[in-house]
Amino acid sequence: MFSSGLAVAFHVPINILLSKVKGLEGVSMAVWITDLMVVVLLTVYLLIAEIRKGGSWKEGGWWEQGIHDWIKLLKLCAPCCLTTCLEWWCIELLVLLTGWLPNAKQSVGVLAIVLNFDYLLYAVMLSLATCASIRVSNELGANQAGPAYQSAYTSLAVSSFLGCIGGLAMIAGRGTWGSLFSHDKRIIGGVKKMMLLMAMVEVVNFPLAVCGGIVRGTARPWLGMKPNSKGQYSLKNPQQQQQQQN
Repeated sequence: MFSSGLAVAFHVPINILLSKVKGLEGVSMAVWITDLMVVVLLTVYLLIAEIRKGGSWKEGGWWEQGIHDWIKLLKLCAPCCLTTCLEWWCIELLVLLTGWLPNAKQSVGVLAIVLNFDYLLYAVMLSLATCASIRVSNELGANQAGPAYQSAYTSLAVSSFLGCIGGLAMIAGRGTWGSLFSHDKRIIGGVKKMMLLMAMVEVVNFPLAVCGGIVRGTARPWLGMKPNSKGQYSLKNPQQQQQQQN
C-alpha cells in the first residue's frame, strides 16, 4: 500500500510535467514511470525484509526456496498473469478493430470514453476478486472448508449487488460522461448508446471477476483462465464491435 501510494503521489506531478513537455507521449511516459516506481519500491521492500528477517521465518525467505518451490510458484502465477494479459489484450484488440470501421475516428473516441468508465468499475471488481481469493485461500490453508464456502458465497452475493450498482451508475452517468471528454454531438450520442450495452456487461462482469478470484484461491487459476478468455473474445468483443457498427 505504501509503495502504491508513494508512486501515485509522484505520478501526479510527473504526469503534469511530461504532458506539458511531450503531450500525449508524456502521459504514456508518466504511466510507465509510475509502474516502474511500484516495481522498484516492492523490490526494495523484499530485499530489506530478507535482510532483516534474521531467521525468524520458519518457512524460509526468498533465497532459501529451492528450484521446485519456484516451479510451483510459476505454475500458479503464470495462468494468473496470462488471464490479466488476455483481458487487456482483448480491449486493445477491440480498439484496433474499431479503427477499421468506416468512421474510425468517431468510433475509437466513443470506445475510449466508455472504457474510461469501465476502468473505474474494473478497479472495484479487481479489488473484490483479490479479497475473495485471499479469504478463500486462507480458509482452505487452515483446513476450514466451511468458512471457505461461506466466503465464496458472500463474495458472489456482494459482487452481484455491486454489478447491479455499477450498471445503474453507468446508465445514470451516460448522459454526462461523454461531454466530459468531447463536445462532438455524434461522439456524445455514441457514448450514450454504448454505455447502455456496457451496463449490461458490467452486471455479469463483476461476478465473473470474483469467480476468477475464488478459483485462484483454490490454487487452480487455469480453471478460471479458460472460460474468462472465451467469454472475453467470443462474447464481449463481438457484441461491442456490433454496437460500434450500429
